[in-house]
Amino acid sequence: MIDFDEEIKKFKPSLEIGDVEEAIYDTEMKDVLDLLTQAKLQDDDNNR
Repeated sequence: MIDFDEEIKKFKPSLEIGDVEEAIYDTEMKDVLDLLTQAKLQDDDNNR
């Protein structure tokens, strides 16, 4: 039988998870709304 309390004590999060979290928070990523807004502005500029 699995002793869940013992397994929890042994648990260590993967370093990869920490690296991914750091990469997400440290970079300025454009979201879909930013991309659509930029595309709309460029389209408006091209139609003038």
